[in-house]
Amino acid sequence: MTAVPKTPYYTLAEGQPLPRNDTSTQIRTGGGGGGYVLLTSTQLIENLAHFARERIPERSVHAKAAGAGGYFEVTDDISDLTDADFLTGIGKKTEVLARISTVGPERGSADTVRDFRGFAMKFKTAQGNQDFVFNNQPVFFIRDPTKFPSLNRSHKKDPRTNISSSDMFWDFHVNNQESIHALMFLFGDRGLPASVRHVNAYSQNTYKFTKDNGSYCYVRINFLTNQGIHYYTDAEGAELASAEPDRHLDDLQEAIRSSNFPSWDMYVQVIRPEDIADAPVDIFDPTKTWPLNKYPRRRVGRMVFDRNPSNWFAEIEQAAFSPSSMVPGIEPSPDPLLQARMFAYPDAARYRLGVNYQFLPTNAPKSEVYCPIERDGLMNFTSNYGGDPNYIGTKLKPVRFINPGKTSHDGVDGAKPNGNTSPLDQAPAGSGMPVVFSSEVTDKDFEQSTALWNLMGKQEGAQERFVGNVSVHLSAARTQWIREETYAMFRRVDEKLGQMIETTTETAIKTKLGKDLHNTAWH
Repeated sequence: MTAVPKTPYYTLAEGQPLPRNDTSTQIRTGGGGGGYVLLTSTQLIENLAHFARERIPERSVHAKAAGAGGYFEVTDDISDLTDADFLTGIGKKTEVLARISTVGPERGSADTVRDFRGFAMKFKTAQGNQDFVFNNQPVFFIRDPTKFPSLNRSHKKDPRTNISSSDMFWDFHVNNQESIHALMFLFGDRGLPASVRHVNAYSQNTYKFTKDNGSYCYVRINFLTNQGIHYYTDAEGAELASAEPDRHLDDLQEAIRSSNFPSWDMYVQVIRPEDIADAPVDIFDPTKTWPLNKYPRRRVGRMVFDRNPSNWFAEIEQAAFSPSSMVPGIEPSPDPLLQARMFAYPDAARYRLGVNYQFLPTNAPKSEVYCPIERDGLMNFTSNYGGDPNYIGTKLKPVRFINPGKTSHDGVDGAKPNGNTSPLDQAPAGSGMPVVFSSEVTDKDFEQSTALWNLMGKQEGAQERFVGNVSVHLSAARTQWIREETYAMFRRVDEKLGQMIETTTETAIKTKLGKDLHNTAWH
């Protein structure tokens, strides 16, 4: 028989049991209905004080999300690419925590808006946590890390009005036109997914897979949904945003409750260092895809979500994901945006959750942690490494290190790569001078967007829906020159596309003149 759990005694936060939980200490007035509450009302004061402090800072981006737990299982052998423990050994399973979010909107916003989706995953491996912080589209809007905050601000609220602004949005993009490829995906059919179960996850950034022998390769990582790709139109999204604002959150939880566990297969595209020169694009540019016909996908394993959180705040709101969390066998590439994200994400977690956020159970690794030079700080609820030395170089408490043959993503071992290398991913010999750099937009930035537009032409109605989606958003831009430069940007993709967007947008403006132009499914 299953043991019946004991009914707990109600207590204060410090453990003192009370006879009731609805009282306060007062000096009652003679009239019968009033009273003066005393500072000795510990129960009341404790409850009010805690209530005022229940909220933690909202994420600057990715505030609204669905989340779940599950596992990853290796299905195919890629031991020729990496020694990462959780990716080697067919049948090996690893615990996973995932969070799938919109990007720009606030925590209380509706799910069914046209936006990128963040897809963050934490793999609790035998060698520490491996975080993948991906998006649901294969390319990103920028490649220069300095633009990252500005990109996100332009997709949020106007600082003057606190209202979403199409002028801000298009002003940023016509002046940073490397974003055109991502815009083609955003305003295409996949820009408004029907649920988080029906999206893929793409690394966008390039990663480096390494082996003990010093060999390495570069990879783009894809998680492809086994539920198929399904999407809403703007009209359907707007209707659901009003009637069911938490549609995606509810959909994922209901699927797991009914044992309809969603799954994604993990694949990698691979480029060896000696093949970089033959690549048709800059392989470290997240605004470009790697052609599948030249770099086919190799399957790695399957990720399954089979557990809903038992407490949303504890497991999902307090979860922190960072591209800097990499296990042996996985390293960063010379992708400047990835390297900037490696700082920005854990720094945001330290601000939002505190310097000891890794101790929270949802973030804590399953493997043993011993880092005695990181201690103290707010809300440290560990033994704080007791009396162990808190500095580097001690012989009072010796520590062990992993095999120096394993390369380290922060370069602490100073090891040089073995096997084939390329001057295209290594710093030139003798170079020590930093450079101030920003990439330039060229015709190369429009080639893949043109190819995507032509692909839409083979799908019935896809081009027309894309034009409609852009026009609905752009018609809300009040500034004429912003609209004109947006038309010119899309003409660089295809002359017909630019003309179609201009005609549709300007016609809509004339038709809707004097009406509210913001009633869309855009966030």
